[in-house]
Amino acid sequence: MVALLLVLGGATVAMGQTKPRARDLGIPLDGTTGPFNAITDVAAVEVGHTTLISGDGALQVGVGPIRSGVTAVFPRGRQSSDPAFAGWFALNGNGEMTGTTWIEESGFLEGPVMITNTHSVGTVRDAVIAWQVRNNKGFQPWSLPVVAETWDGFLNDANGFHVKPEHAVQALESARSGPVAEGNVGGGTGMICYQFKGGIGTSSRKSGDYTVGVLVQANFGLRRQLRVAGVPVGVEITEDIPIASLETDFRSGDAGSIIIVIATDAPLLSHQLKRLARRAGLGVARTGGIAGNGSGDIFIAFSTANPGVARPGGLAQLTMLPNDQITPLFEATVQATEEAIFNALVAAETMTGVDSHRVIAIPHERLREVMKKYNRLVEP
Repeated sequence: MVALLLVLGGATVAMGQTKPRARDLGIPLDGTTGPFNAITDVAAVEVGHTTLISGDGALQVGVGPIRSGVTAVFPRGRQSSDPAFAGWFALNGNGEMTGTTWIEESGFLEGPVMITNTHSVGTVRDAVIAWQVRNNKGFQPWSLPVVAETWDGFLNDANGFHVKPEHAVQALESARSGPVAEGNVGGGTGMICYQFKGGIGTSSRKSGDYTVGVLVQANFGLRRQLRVAGVPVGVEITEDIPIASLETDFRSGDAGSIIIVIATDAPLLSHQLKRLARRAGLGVARTGGIAGNGSGDIFIAFSTANPGVARPGGLAQLTMLPNDQITPLFEATVQATEEAIFNALVAAETMTGVDSHRVIAIPHERLREVMKKYNRLVEP
Protein backbone atom coordinates (compact mmCIF):
# COMPACT_ATOMS: atom_id res chain seq x y z
CA MET A 1 0.00 0.00 0.00
CA VAL A 2 1.34 3.41 -0.95
CA ALA A 3 1.12 5.89 1.91
CA LEU A 4 -0.91 9.07 1.53
CA LEU A 5 1.32 11.91 0.37
CA LEU A 6 0.42 15.57 0.59
CA VAL A 7 3.04 17.62 -1.21
CA LEU A 8 2.92 21.21 -0.02
CA GLY A 9 4.72 24.38 -1.06
CA GLY A 10 8.15 23.88 0.48
CA ALA A 11 8.46 20.27 -0.65
CA THR A 12 7.34 20.95 -4.19
CA VAL A 13 9.84 23.78 -4.62
CA ALA A 14 12.65 21.46 -3.58
CA MET A 15 11.43 18.82 -6.05
CA GLY A 16 11.28 21.42 -8.79
CA GLN A 17 14.95 22.22 -8.28
CA THR A 18 16.22 18.66 -8.63
CA LYS A 19 14.32 17.09 -11.52
CA PRO A 20 15.80 17.24 -15.03
CA ARG A 21 14.08 19.40 -17.62
CA ALA A 22 13.95 19.37 -21.41
CA ARG A 23 17.00 21.58 -21.86
CA ASP A 24 18.99 19.37 -19.48
CA LEU A 25 18.51 16.49 -21.92
CA GLY A 26 19.79 18.49 -24.90
CA ILE A 27 16.42 19.31 -26.51
CA PRO A 28 16.99 22.30 -28.83
CA LEU A 29 14.52 25.04 -27.94
CA ASP A 30 14.17 28.58 -29.22
CA GLY A 31 14.13 31.76 -27.19
CA THR A 32 15.61 33.13 -23.99
CA THR A 33 14.11 32.01 -20.70
CA GLY A 34 13.84 33.84 -17.40
CA PRO A 35 15.94 32.75 -14.40
CA PHE A 36 13.49 30.04 -13.26
CA ASN A 37 12.28 29.14 -16.76
CA ALA A 38 8.83 29.13 -15.15
CA ILE A 39 5.60 31.10 -15.00
CA THR A 40 6.97 32.60 -11.78
CA ASP A 41 9.51 34.57 -13.82
CA VAL A 42 6.64 37.03 -14.18
CA ALA A 43 7.00 39.07 -11.00
CA ALA A 44 4.35 38.50 -8.30
CA VAL A 45 3.05 35.23 -9.81
CA GLU A 46 2.92 32.41 -7.26
CA VAL A 47 2.21 28.68 -7.70
CA GLY A 48 1.19 26.06 -5.15
CA HIS A 49 0.45 22.33 -5.37
CA THR A 50 -1.25 19.70 -3.28
CA THR A 51 -0.47 16.15 -4.43
CA LEU A 52 -2.53 13.12 -3.39
CA ILE A 53 -1.10 9.62 -3.84
CA SER A 54 -2.56 6.69 -1.93
CA GLY A 55 -3.27 2.98 -2.42
CA ASP A 56 -2.65 0.49 -5.19
CA GLY A 57 -4.28 -2.49 -6.88
CA ALA A 58 -7.91 -2.95 -7.86
CA LEU A 59 -10.21 0.05 -8.10
CA GLN A 60 -12.55 0.51 -5.14
CA VAL A 61 -14.66 3.57 -5.79
CA GLY A 62 -14.42 5.87 -2.81
CA VAL A 63 -11.30 4.13 -1.49
CA GLY A 64 -8.73 4.35 -4.28
CA PRO A 65 -6.14 4.10 -5.61
CA ILE A 66 -5.77 7.89 -5.49
CA ARG A 67 -3.56 9.75 -7.95
CA SER A 68 -4.78 13.34 -8.01
CA GLY A 69 -4.36 16.84 -6.60
CA VAL A 70 -4.77 20.58 -6.99
CA THR A 71 -2.63 23.37 -8.46
CA ALA A 72 -3.09 27.08 -7.71
CA VAL A 73 -1.74 30.02 -9.73
CA PHE A 74 -1.99 33.52 -8.28
CA PRO A 75 -1.51 36.44 -10.72
CA ARG A 76 -0.43 38.90 -8.01
CA GLY A 77 0.41 36.57 -5.15
CA ARG A 78 -1.86 35.06 -2.54
CA GLN A 79 -1.88 38.25 -0.43
CA SER A 80 -3.46 40.35 -3.19
CA SER A 81 -7.12 40.74 -4.13
CA ASP A 82 -6.37 43.17 -6.97
CA PRO A 83 -7.89 41.87 -10.25
CA ALA A 84 -5.75 41.47 -13.35
CA PHE A 85 -6.70 42.02 -16.98
CA ALA A 86 -7.37 38.60 -18.53
CA GLY A 87 -8.69 36.78 -21.58
CA TRP A 88 -9.47 33.15 -22.31
CA PHE A 89 -9.88 30.84 -25.30
CA ALA A 90 -11.12 27.29 -25.90
CA LEU A 91 -9.37 25.51 -28.77
CA ASN A 92 -11.72 22.58 -28.14
CA GLY A 93 -14.36 22.71 -25.46
CA ASN A 94 -14.81 19.16 -24.13
CA GLY A 95 -13.68 20.40 -20.73
CA GLU A 96 -14.39 22.96 -18.05
CA MET A 97 -13.00 26.25 -16.83
CA THR A 98 -15.39 28.01 -14.48
CA GLY A 99 -15.55 31.78 -14.15
CA THR A 100 -14.87 32.50 -17.80
CA THR A 101 -18.26 34.11 -18.46
CA TRP A 102 -17.37 36.97 -16.12
CA ILE A 103 -13.85 37.22 -17.54
CA GLU A 104 -15.36 37.58 -21.01
CA GLU A 105 -17.78 40.22 -19.74
CA SER A 106 -15.56 42.22 -17.39
CA GLY A 107 -12.09 41.63 -18.80
CA PHE A 108 -10.68 40.86 -15.34
CA LEU A 109 -9.49 37.80 -13.43
CA GLU A 110 -10.48 38.32 -9.77
CA GLY A 111 -8.50 35.63 -7.99
CA PRO A 112 -6.34 32.55 -8.54
CA VAL A 113 -6.54 30.04 -11.36
CA MET A 114 -7.06 26.54 -9.95
CA ILE A 115 -6.47 23.26 -11.80
CA THR A 116 -7.61 19.82 -10.65
CA ASN A 117 -9.30 16.66 -11.97
CA THR A 118 -12.64 16.72 -13.77
CA HIS A 119 -14.88 15.55 -10.94
CA SER A 120 -13.33 17.83 -8.33
CA VAL A 121 -14.08 21.18 -9.98
CA GLY A 122 -17.07 21.92 -7.75
CA THR A 123 -15.23 21.06 -4.54
CA VAL A 124 -12.27 23.25 -5.45
CA ARG A 125 -14.51 26.11 -6.54
CA ASP A 126 -16.39 26.12 -3.25
CA ALA A 127 -13.14 25.86 -1.30
CA VAL A 128 -11.73 28.93 -3.05
CA ILE A 129 -14.84 30.94 -2.18
CA ALA A 130 -14.61 29.89 1.47
CA TRP A 131 -10.88 30.72 1.57
CA GLN A 132 -11.51 34.16 0.06
CA VAL A 133 -14.29 34.87 2.57
CA ARG A 134 -12.16 33.81 5.55
CA ASN A 135 -9.20 35.88 4.36
CA ASN A 136 -11.15 38.87 3.04
CA LYS A 137 -9.68 38.33 -0.44
CA GLY A 138 -12.83 38.82 -2.49
CA PHE A 139 -13.07 41.76 -4.89
CA GLN A 140 -16.87 41.65 -5.03
CA PRO A 141 -19.35 40.55 -2.34
CA TRP A 142 -19.65 37.31 -4.34
CA SER A 143 -17.00 35.19 -5.99
CA LEU A 144 -16.76 33.48 -9.38
CA PRO A 145 -13.57 31.43 -9.13
CA VAL A 146 -11.66 30.12 -12.13
CA VAL A 147 -11.26 26.35 -11.79
CA ALA A 148 -10.13 24.18 -14.71
CA GLU A 149 -9.76 20.42 -15.10
CA THR A 150 -8.45 17.45 -16.99
CA TRP A 151 -9.51 13.81 -16.47
CA ASP A 152 -7.25 11.42 -14.55
CA GLY A 153 -9.49 8.35 -14.41
CA PHE A 154 -7.05 5.93 -16.03
CA LEU A 155 -4.77 6.19 -12.98
CA ASN A 156 -7.03 7.74 -10.33
CA ASP A 157 -10.30 6.79 -8.62
CA ALA A 158 -11.94 9.76 -10.32
CA ASN A 159 -15.43 8.89 -9.08
CA GLY A 160 -14.22 8.63 -5.49
CA PHE A 161 -14.12 12.43 -4.97
CA HIS A 162 -10.89 12.34 -3.02
CA VAL A 163 -9.96 15.99 -3.51
CA LYS A 164 -11.36 17.74 -0.46
CA PRO A 165 -11.69 21.45 0.40
CA GLU A 166 -8.63 21.29 2.63
CA HIS A 167 -6.53 20.11 -0.31
CA ALA A 168 -7.53 23.16 -2.34
CA VAL A 169 -6.69 25.36 0.64
CA GLN A 170 -3.29 23.70 1.00
CA ALA A 171 -2.52 24.51 -2.64
CA LEU A 172 -3.60 28.12 -2.08
CA GLU A 173 -1.62 28.54 1.13
CA SER A 174 1.51 26.87 -0.25
CA ALA A 175 1.76 29.14 -3.30
CA ARG A 176 5.19 30.71 -3.70
CA SER A 177 7.39 32.35 -6.29
CA GLY A 178 10.63 30.71 -7.46
CA PRO A 179 11.11 27.27 -9.04
CA VAL A 180 7.91 25.33 -9.76
CA ALA A 181 7.60 21.58 -9.23
CA GLU A 182 6.67 19.70 -12.42
CA GLY A 183 5.46 16.29 -13.53
CA ASN A 184 3.43 14.15 -11.10
CA VAL A 185 2.37 17.02 -8.85
CA GLY A 186 -0.76 18.99 -8.04
CA GLY A 187 -3.59 18.72 -10.53
CA GLY A 188 -1.21 16.92 -12.90
CA THR A 189 -0.56 13.96 -10.61
CA GLY A 190 -2.63 11.40 -12.55
CA MET A 191 -2.36 12.84 -16.05
CA ILE A 192 -1.11 11.24 -19.28
CA CYS A 193 0.50 13.06 -22.22
CA TYR A 194 1.14 11.39 -25.57
CA GLN A 195 0.63 8.07 -23.72
CA PHE A 196 3.65 8.83 -21.57
CA LYS A 197 3.22 10.07 -18.03
CA GLY A 198 2.26 13.74 -18.17
CA GLY A 199 1.27 16.40 -15.67
CA ILE A 200 2.42 19.90 -14.76
CA GLY A 201 5.04 21.75 -16.79
CA THR A 202 6.16 25.35 -17.01
CA SER A 203 8.47 27.62 -18.97
CA SER A 204 9.09 31.30 -19.68
CA ARG A 205 10.43 33.61 -22.35
CA LYS A 206 11.97 37.04 -22.32
CA SER A 207 10.51 39.31 -24.99
CA GLY A 208 12.29 42.63 -25.03
CA ASP A 209 11.43 44.41 -21.79
CA TYR A 210 8.70 41.90 -20.99
CA THR A 211 8.34 38.32 -19.78
CA VAL A 212 5.82 35.65 -20.74
CA GLY A 213 5.38 32.63 -18.47
CA VAL A 214 3.32 29.51 -19.15
CA LEU A 215 2.10 26.67 -16.94
CA VAL A 216 0.37 23.62 -18.42
CA GLN A 217 -1.54 20.63 -17.11
CA ALA A 218 -0.85 18.23 -19.97
CA ASN A 219 -3.18 15.25 -20.44
CA PHE A 220 -3.56 14.80 -24.19
CA GLY A 221 -2.25 13.15 -27.34
CA LEU A 222 -1.43 9.77 -28.85
CA ARG A 223 2.11 8.40 -28.86
CA ARG A 224 2.41 8.48 -32.64
CA GLN A 225 1.64 12.22 -32.67
CA LEU A 226 4.47 13.38 -30.41
CA ARG A 227 7.09 15.56 -32.02
CA VAL A 228 9.98 17.06 -30.07
CA ALA A 229 11.71 19.96 -31.78
CA GLY A 230 10.41 18.59 -35.08
CA VAL A 231 11.58 15.02 -34.44
CA PRO A 232 8.90 12.25 -34.63
CA VAL A 233 9.76 10.91 -31.19
CA GLY A 234 6.41 9.18 -30.75
CA VAL A 235 6.96 7.07 -33.86
CA GLU A 236 10.43 6.09 -32.66
CA ILE A 237 9.55 5.21 -29.05
CA THR A 238 6.71 2.72 -29.34
CA GLU A 239 7.22 0.47 -26.31
CA ASP A 240 4.98 0.37 -23.24
CA ILE A 241 1.99 2.19 -24.69
CA PRO A 242 -0.84 2.21 -22.10
CA ILE A 243 -4.36 1.20 -23.09
CA ALA A 244 -3.57 -1.72 -25.36
CA SER A 245 -6.65 -1.73 -27.60
CA LEU A 246 -6.52 1.66 -29.24
CA GLU A 247 -9.03 0.58 -31.86
CA THR A 248 -11.82 0.40 -29.29
CA ASP A 249 -10.64 2.77 -26.58
CA PHE A 250 -11.93 6.34 -26.52
CA ARG A 251 -8.36 7.68 -26.55
CA SER A 252 -7.95 6.42 -30.11
CA GLY A 253 -9.44 9.76 -31.13
CA ASP A 254 -7.03 11.78 -28.96
CA ALA A 255 -9.55 12.27 -26.17
CA GLY A 256 -7.34 14.17 -23.80
CA SER A 257 -7.05 17.69 -22.53
CA ILE A 258 -4.65 20.48 -21.72
CA ILE A 259 -5.13 23.50 -19.50
CA ILE A 260 -2.74 26.38 -20.15
CA VAL A 261 -2.19 29.42 -17.94
CA ILE A 262 -0.26 32.30 -19.49
CA ALA A 263 1.15 35.19 -17.47
CA THR A 264 2.86 38.34 -18.69
CA ASP A 265 4.00 41.65 -17.29
CA ALA A 266 3.39 43.34 -20.63
CA PRO A 267 0.61 45.96 -20.41
CA LEU A 268 -2.04 44.12 -22.40
CA LEU A 269 -5.78 44.64 -22.14
CA SER A 270 -8.34 41.83 -22.05
CA HIS A 271 -8.94 41.66 -25.81
CA GLN A 272 -5.18 41.46 -26.40
CA LEU A 273 -4.82 38.76 -23.76
CA LYS A 274 -7.48 36.71 -25.52
CA ARG A 275 -5.30 36.94 -28.62
CA LEU A 276 -2.32 35.78 -26.55
CA ALA A 277 -4.34 32.85 -25.21
CA ARG A 278 -5.20 31.73 -28.74
CA ARG A 279 -1.50 31.44 -29.60
CA ALA A 280 -1.01 28.76 -26.95
CA GLY A 281 -2.73 26.39 -29.36
CA LEU A 282 0.16 26.83 -31.78
CA GLY A 283 2.55 25.71 -29.06
CA VAL A 284 0.43 22.60 -28.51
CA ALA A 285 0.45 21.93 -32.25
CA ARG A 286 4.25 22.15 -32.38
CA THR A 287 4.38 19.14 -30.06
CA GLY A 288 1.88 17.20 -32.19
CA GLY A 289 -1.46 17.99 -30.55
CA ILE A 290 -4.56 18.14 -32.76
CA ALA A 291 -7.33 19.13 -30.29
CA GLY A 292 -9.48 16.07 -30.95
CA ASN A 293 -13.24 15.96 -30.46
CA GLY A 294 -12.98 14.63 -26.92
CA SER A 295 -10.28 17.06 -25.85
CA GLY A 296 -10.67 19.98 -23.47
CA ASP A 297 -8.04 22.49 -24.60
CA ILE A 298 -8.75 25.64 -22.61
CA PHE A 299 -6.34 28.53 -22.15
CA ILE A 300 -6.31 31.66 -19.99
CA ALA A 301 -3.92 34.61 -20.11
CA PHE A 302 -3.50 37.47 -17.65
CA SER A 303 -1.31 40.55 -17.27
CA THR A 304 0.24 41.74 -14.02
CA ALA A 305 0.61 45.26 -15.43
CA ASN A 306 -1.82 48.08 -14.62
CA PRO A 307 -2.37 47.33 -10.91
CA GLY A 308 -5.35 48.99 -9.28
CA VAL A 309 -7.30 49.82 -12.42
CA ALA A 310 -10.27 47.65 -11.40
CA ARG A 311 -11.07 49.85 -8.41
CA PRO A 312 -14.74 50.91 -8.37
CA GLY A 313 -14.33 54.69 -8.11
CA GLY A 314 -12.77 57.43 -10.21
CA LEU A 315 -11.14 57.21 -13.61
CA ALA A 316 -8.56 54.49 -14.22
CA GLN A 317 -5.27 55.53 -15.77
CA LEU A 318 -3.65 52.66 -17.62
CA THR A 319 -1.09 51.76 -20.26
CA MET A 320 -1.51 49.49 -23.26
CA LEU A 321 1.01 47.96 -25.62
CA PRO A 322 0.11 48.84 -29.22
CA ASN A 323 -1.09 45.92 -31.32
CA ASP A 324 1.78 46.51 -33.73
CA GLN A 325 4.18 45.54 -30.92
CA ILE A 326 2.42 42.39 -29.76
CA THR A 327 3.81 39.84 -32.25
CA PRO A 328 6.98 39.09 -30.21
CA LEU A 329 4.72 38.19 -27.29
CA PHE A 330 2.80 35.79 -29.52
CA GLU A 331 6.10 34.11 -30.41
CA ALA A 332 7.12 33.96 -26.76
CA THR A 333 3.80 32.33 -25.87
CA VAL A 334 4.17 29.67 -28.56
CA GLN A 335 7.74 28.87 -27.53
CA ALA A 336 7.02 28.76 -23.79
CA THR A 337 3.94 26.58 -24.28
CA GLU A 338 5.90 24.07 -26.34
CA GLU A 339 8.69 23.88 -23.77
CA ALA A 340 6.27 23.66 -20.83
CA ILE A 341 4.74 20.53 -22.38
CA PHE A 342 8.18 18.99 -22.86
CA ASN A 343 9.10 19.88 -19.28
CA ALA A 344 5.96 18.12 -18.04
CA LEU A 345 6.95 14.99 -19.95
CA VAL A 346 10.58 15.04 -18.84
CA ALA A 347 9.81 15.69 -15.16
CA ALA A 348 7.05 13.08 -14.89
CA GLU A 349 7.82 9.69 -13.39
CA THR A 350 6.38 6.28 -14.23
CA MET A 351 3.16 5.73 -12.30
CA THR A 352 0.94 2.71 -11.56
CA GLY A 353 -2.64 3.47 -10.55
CA VAL A 354 -6.12 1.93 -10.55
CA ASP A 355 -6.35 -1.71 -11.56
CA SER A 356 -2.54 -1.68 -11.86
CA HIS A 357 -2.71 0.56 -14.92
CA ARG A 358 0.87 1.61 -15.61
CA VAL A 359 2.01 4.64 -17.57
CA ILE A 360 5.74 5.01 -18.20
CA ALA A 361 7.66 8.24 -18.10
CA ILE A 362 9.35 9.20 -21.34
CA PRO A 363 12.74 7.40 -21.16
CA HIS A 364 15.39 10.12 -21.05
CA GLU A 365 18.26 8.23 -22.64
CA ARG A 366 16.01 6.81 -25.33
CA LEU A 367 14.79 10.34 -26.08
CA ARG A 368 18.37 11.55 -26.38
CA GLU A 369 19.16 8.68 -28.78
CA VAL A 370 16.25 9.60 -31.01
CA MET A 371 17.18 13.28 -31.03
CA LYS A 372 20.76 12.36 -31.92
CA LYS A 373 19.57 10.07 -34.73
CA TYR A 374 17.88 13.09 -36.34
CA ASN A 375 20.86 15.37 -35.64
CA ARG A 376 18.78 17.49 -33.25
CA LEU A 377 20.54 16.79 -29.96
CA VAL A 378 22.33 19.67 -28.26
CA GLU A 379 24.80 18.52 -25.65
CA PRO A 380 23.97 20.31 -22.37
